[in-house]
This record gives sequence, structure tokens and C-alpha cells, in this order.
Amino acid sequence: MFGRTRQALVAVFTIALALALSSAGGPALAQGRAMSANDAQASDAQASAAQVNAAQAGDLQAYVDAMQPGWNLGNTFDSTGPDETSWGNPRVTREFLQKLRAQGYRSIRIPVTWFQHMGPAPDYTIDPAYLDRVEQVVDWALQTGFYVMVNMHHDSSTWVIEMPAKHDEVLAKYRAGWTQIAERLRDKPDRLMLESINEPRFSGDWNADAPEYFRWLDELNTSFHQIVRDSGGRNADRPLVLPTLTGSPSQARLDELKKTIDTLHDNRIIATVHYYGYYPFSVNVAGGTRFDDAAEQDLTDAFDRVHDTLVAAGIPVVLGEYGLLGFDKFTGTIEQGEKLKFFEYLGYYARQRHITTMLWDNGQHFDRVAYRWRDTDLYDVMRTSWVARSSTASSDLVFVGKGAAPADQSVTLNLNGNRLVRIEYADRVLRAGRYYVLDGDRLTFRAGLLASLTEGGAYGTNAVLTARFSAGSTWKFEVVVVDRPMVRAATGTSGTFAVPTAFNGDRLATMEAVYPDGSNAGPANWTSYKEFGASFVPSYDTGEIRLLPAFFAELDDGVVHLRFHFWSGEVVDYTLTKQGTSITGAPTE
Repeated sequence: MFGRTRQALVAVFTIALALALSSAGGPALAQGRAMSANDAQASDAQASAAQVNAAQAGDLQAYVDAMQPGWNLGNTFDSTGPDETSWGNPRVTREFLQKLRAQGYRSIRIPVTWFQHMGPAPDYTIDPAYLDRVEQVVDWALQTGFYVMVNMHHDSSTWVIEMPAKHDEVLAKYRAGWTQIAERLRDKPDRLMLESINEPRFSGDWNADAPEYFRWLDELNTSFHQIVRDSGGRNADRPLVLPTLTGSPSQARLDELKKTIDTLHDNRIIATVHYYGYYPFSVNVAGGTRFDDAAEQDLTDAFDRVHDTLVAAGIPVVLGEYGLLGFDKFTGTIEQGEKLKFFEYLGYYARQRHITTMLWDNGQHFDRVAYRWRDTDLYDVMRTSWVARSSTASSDLVFVGKGAAPADQSVTLNLNGNRLVRIEYADRVLRAGRYYVLDGDRLTFRAGLLASLTEGGAYGTNAVLTARFSAGSTWKFEVVVVDRPMVRAATGTSGTFAVPTAFNGDRLATMEAVYPDGSNAGPANWTSYKEFGASFVPSYDTGEIRLLPAFFAELDDGVVHLRFHFWSGEVVDYTLTKQGTSITGAPTE
């Protein structure tokens, strides 16, 4: 998520727990499917009905329910450059918003960074042309049928963060900005919401709960509330959105936000938090390669806190952003099946706890030019989670050794209340009993089936088996032919070093780095397992594992032992020697 500041959740994840994670967990752009016309009409009717009911009942929870699901127009107006295309996305068009609406989304968050379009003190005048453009896109979104949220976005990390040293200046600029924004948008329909500030913080420490931080955030939120309400028009009772400190769902920060909301005595306030997953899993560090019990519990606990503190007290909540932090690099930092399990469970449990969700999309999910999903399986899982559960499995990878006679292979299904209906290969339905056996939740693929699917013997994915269930999305198993990966000696520099690698069909899960005395080497030295995409990245096309400059920047001179863990379960050792910027490496004997 380029342009989105990563929340440094690693400090919340304690060092003691990190050290307890000891392994990678073992082996283990097609056209997106839009809603049909009937689906879209039904969705519009349901949303309209919910909106009417909410207005009649004065029930803000019904309003927030009608927003589900939501989507973020990321890396667009939130860019800190001169215009909405500065971070690589195209200009927003009415057609794009219509195409997005057809995917089933009912609400859109439009993050906006204002500071580079504001004049000097004391007026801090916002460039009228920029306000015009933001208003134009807001109007298009409203006309398309969306609930719309507009905020101050990266202003939080560029100048609001200076509030400790420049309190009066920051507050004056903040108030001037919101006075102009509120005035411009005062007469828009109440499907427009205003959000005070994105992920507010007052230092580089994302995890500090200093009393003054809570006091300053309360001051910002209450100032915003007063400015918008006093601006009149429809702003007098427009739904307003207030965040926790840094957008975190920690208990202390939820409690402080609730105090602020309680003192406002306003039943048109929505609370917002963000969630990017259990840190080791979210970025693939500390061996957190799987959506395991720890990752699931972290999500469950976070959403339970949000529900028990706010929703149960009558304060609706929007999960204003969600995703995985590893996507800052690219979506492949998290293995496909594990990624799908995370999104499936998040959608399900948010629904259980009455939390409306808004996907963070900086352009990497829904293609804004081709109007299609880059990962249709991910979209299918998310879409299903809005109304039901999908079935998953312990893995989506079935490995067969090259040249070896395959044996029966089993996986555990996570049925999630569904039942297996059939398994398909290409255009064939496979016969149960002959090709596979289901015993409770244990699915076993017969050796004969695996042999026939891999008889060509080519490395990599030889077949994809599709499991269909009584409800929800399909689950795909890749049948992958592999041999032990081989690495070779290399020389280079800390800026351009790569380990020549014959992957032989396998896929890299994670990498460990330790010094000869057994102590952890490199960045994140609270764990031996380094961060995927930050310290290392595989390049399957060029046959190498690239060790990145950030890894060497925190590496001492001398010998370092690397251990590459692959998804098949294979482990390959490699030895580096670093002398200044000079790097040599060779397979460990």
C-alpha cells in the first residue's frame, strides 16, 4: 500500500512471543466477476430500504449497516503530490465509480490530503480548483449510489504530528481547513460522512499511550465536531466519523475515544478503527507465514474489543481500512491460500460483531483501467464474506516430488458450516472414492490421481483442482511438482546481491539469518526470521533470491548463516560473508 504509512504494530507483539515462533509452519489477471444487473438492482433496493429505515428510526447503526461493504479510493487524493495521479493511479472518472458500484460496494472512503493545496497562515486557504475537483468526485459517488466518507488523510503524519511543538499553529490550520471543507460540503445529502483525521498520532512511536496524546486527539475531534455542526445546512446532523489514536483497536485507545464521544452528547457519531492483521502474519516476519491460531485470535480479540466497547454501547463502528501490511511491498508477500483464509475470516467475524468494513485498495486489487479484479479468487472470498462463510483448507498446495511415485496426500478442510459437494479438474467432475476420499474434514487425494496429473513431470504447477461446497466460494488446490531447491555461490555488493537459485518448482516461504554464535542477524533482530519483501525477495523468473539493501544495512561484518524455508518443507542453508559493502556467499556444507 504505497503511500499508506505502516502502523508499527511490532511493539505490540511482544519480543517474548516473537521468539516463541520457531518455524515457517511446514509444507503445505483474469476478468473479475461483477454483479449481475438483477443483483445490482436488488442491492440498490436493499440499501435504499435500509437508508429509509435508518432515517425513520433515527438509528445510526442501520445507516452504518447499509454502508456494508465499503472500499477505499487509496493512493489518489491522499497523495502528497500535486494531484490525484501523483502516486500512479489514473484520474477518477464517473465510469470508474459506476464499475466499482457494480462490484457490490455500497460505500466509498475518499481519503484526501490537503496541506499541499493550502495557502499560508493565517487563512490557510485551500486551492479552490482542488476543492472543486474533490467535490466533483464526491458528487459523482453520491449520484452513483454510494455512501461517501471524506477526511483529512496524510495531513496527520505531515503536520498534525507536530502538535506537541506547534500546538496553536497546528490547531489553527486544522480548524481553518475543516471550516472550508465543511462549508463547501454543507448541503450534500446525508449519505456523505466527514472523518476528522486519519490515523492521528503525535510522535514517531505508534504505540505510546501518553496522556497528552489522548488530550490532543480529543481537542482535534471536538474542534472538528464543533466546526462541522456550526457550519449549518445538512452538516447540523450529518454523520461524523471519529478515530482512535493511530486508528488502533487497543483497549486504552477505544476507551479514550468513547470518553470523547460520550462528552459530545451527539447520536450521529460513528467511531472508526483500522485493522491490518497480526503483525508477524501481516508482513510475513518471525515465521508468521500462516493464518494460524495466533493470527486468528488477534483478529477475534480486536473485533471483540471494538464491539464490547463501542457497538454494544450504541456507537456504530466502521473499519475504515483493512488489509495486510505486506501488501505495501506486493500482494505476493503472503501465500495465496493463507491470504484467502485471512480475508474470509475477517469478513465473517466483522459481520458477527456488526462492524462495517472498508477495503484498502491503492490500485493493486481492482484495476482502475481495465475495471477487473487482479485476483478474482480474493474478490470471490471477500464478496461471499459479506453474507456467508466460505470453506477453506489447511493448505492450497499439494506437492509431488519429481521422479518419485506419488503417495496419497491429505489436507484438512475448514468447512465453516458447509459441506463438500464435488471436486473438479478442468471440465471434469472427479469421482469420489476413486480419486479422493473425504473422512469428516480430512480430504485425501489418491496417489493414482496425483500420478496422472503430474505424469509430464514439469516443475511447478501441473494441475489445479477446484473444490466446490454447498455454499460460499470455491477452494483451489495447486498440484505442484518439485525437487530440492539448489543454491550457488555468488559475489556482489550490499546494494545488488542475489543468491542464484534453481527453485525446481518450489516456492520460498521465509528466511532465517543468524550469526555464528546463534544470535539473530539483520533487521528485526528480535527474531531470526526476516521480513519477506523487506530483507529478501525471490525472483522465480530470473532464478535468484535477492537480499535487499535494508537487510545488509543492519548486518554486522563477518559471517552470517542463512536458512531458506520452502513451502514444500525443504530447508536450504547458505553462508554469507560481509566486509563493508562487499558480499560473498556459498551453499553451507
